[in-house]
This record gives sequence, C-alpha cells and structure tokens, in this order.
Amino acid sequence: MLSIKEMRNRLPKEFMQFLYEKYTPLKVDQILLGMTENRYTTLRVNTLKYDIQSLMKNFKEKNIKFERVPWYKDALIIKNTNEKQIQKLEIYEKGYIYIQSLSSMIPPLVLNPKIGEKVLDLTAAPGSKTTELVALMYNDGYILANEVDKIRCERLKYNVEKQGTSIVEVINERGEKIGDKYPKYFDKVLLDTPCSGEGRFIVNSVATYRDWSPKKVKDLSKLQKKLFESAYKALKDNGTMVYSTCTLNEQENEIILDWAIKNFNLKLIDIELEIKNKEQGFCDNLDRTINKAIRILPSKETEGFFVAKLIKK
Repeated sequence: MLSIKEMRNRLPKEFMQFLYEKYTPLKVDQILLGMTENRYTTLRVNTLKYDIQSLMKNFKEKNIKFERVPWYKDALIIKNTNEKQIQKLEIYEKGYIYIQSLSSMIPPLVLNPKIGEKVLDLTAAPGSKTTELVALMYNDGYILANEVDKIRCERLKYNVEKQGTSIVEVINERGEKIGDKYPKYFDKVLLDTPCSGEGRFIVNSVATYRDWSPKKVKDLSKLQKKLFESAYKALKDNGTMVYSTCTLNEQENEIILDWAIKNFNLKLIDIELEIKNKEQGFCDNLDRTINKAIRILPSKETEGFFVAKLIKK
C-alpha cells in the first residue's frame, strides 16, 4: 500500500493545497485513504420490477454477501462480488437492479419527488438518478431528462427503457436553454452538474485525475452558473431544487451556492439524511446558511460528493 507521502505526491499539487487549507492533516490523511482503493460495488433494486426482499433472497442463494444501507432501504453494498460479475446476472440483464454509487443515490432522495409531480433532470446521463427519481415517484408523474451530449443521450435512453419507465421524456438540448423553454414549469429540479470529479479520484488510477486542472475547475464553474440559472428559471415558485457535484473544491460547490443566493430568490434548507462521512458545507466568508449543504468524503463505500437543497421563494 502507498504511504501518505506517496499519495500526496501523485495527486495534483493544487488539489492537495486545497485539502490542507480546509482540513486538518489527520482529516486529509482520511480523505487520501478513501482514495486509495477501488470502492465496493453498490446498487439499488429497481422497484418498478422487483423488491429488496426478493433481491436479498436471490443474493443469499448465490452466496453474494451484502450489507443494507441504513439511509436507503432499497440499496445494498456488495462485499464479495465485483461490478462485472453482477452485470452477468439475469436480474441485471432484465433491469431488476441498477449499479450505482451510494453518493449518486443521495441527490434524488434529497429532492424527494412525489407521485404526479413534474420533475426536471437537467444533466441526466447516464440515467442513474433519472431512473431512481422514477422509482421514488412510483412511475407516476412526468420527468424531463436532458443531456447535451448525443452519445451519452443514447445511453440515457437505453437505461430509461431498460428500467421499464413510462414517465420520462429524454431530450438532447443545451441545459442552459431549458429554463427559457420551460419557465416556472417544474415542481422539482435536479441539477447534478458536470464537474471536475475530485470525489472520484483513485490514487492508483492516473486516468481519474489526469485531466484535472485549476483552469478546468474555473471553466466548469462558469458553466455551472449558467446551468443553475436555467434550472432556477424552470422551477415553479415554492419549488424544490437540488444542486449536486461529485467534486470537493469550494469553487464548484459552496461558492456557486453563495453566488446563487445573492442573485436569485432561493433559500437553503436542511438535509435530514444521516449518512456516514457526512460534513457540513464550508461557509467561511460566505452566506452562513451554506452550512446546510452536505459534503460526503471519499471512503471504501462512497465517492466524494456535495449536495444542497434549495427552495425557490
């Protein structure tokens, strides 16, 4: 196993500087350890086709060891079987289960869509959160799932169809334009925005951080603001919006929220889920309510993630 010093030296220098500015050396070590190993395979049952009790019985018969997820009754952590092996199972082929990181499951749960609501998933591919939203709505309502990239949009369509959904309309548009096309139309909006992906860094996999740079972070934060404005325009008054990323820096997370609170009529609200490795958002020199947002630190079970819940006043 790599030493902490070796880990520090492998990851981008500016990224490490950020970690030491915001966390104690002990906490940085914990974050680095969370980036050293491949994570457990995690998944959720597709409740449109199957149920968690049948899934657990199926896995026990196949000697697949698992743990329940305390904050999500339909999710499992797989202990002795990898993703490729799970993908060979008949229940995977039939769309009875969906392989998804635990952190990725959080934003739809926080958004908490209800039966009959109109929901926008602004940057939806590959469809993990879209199909989770459908399950939470019992396939009753309307979801507009948008993806700008044509190839990723096809993947989104495939996953939506495989999971047996009937309430999702998939479109291939620039997310920045959706708000003007659907002004104050949606009860709820999920903006799981494109980001620099620091929460997915694996120290031994250079591919996970090769393309990272301060310039990329800066460019992405500009895009995130445009998408945020579009999401805000599309949301009804008193509607709920969830903003999330799989990155750790402030520029794409808390600073985006601070900008949004100052420019739009939005209020941050508490996130009730009790999740391991959960921390409050940073609010040094920013709006104090940003501590209602949550950060999920990297671990054997979770990717690094950031999630905020807002109400349009």
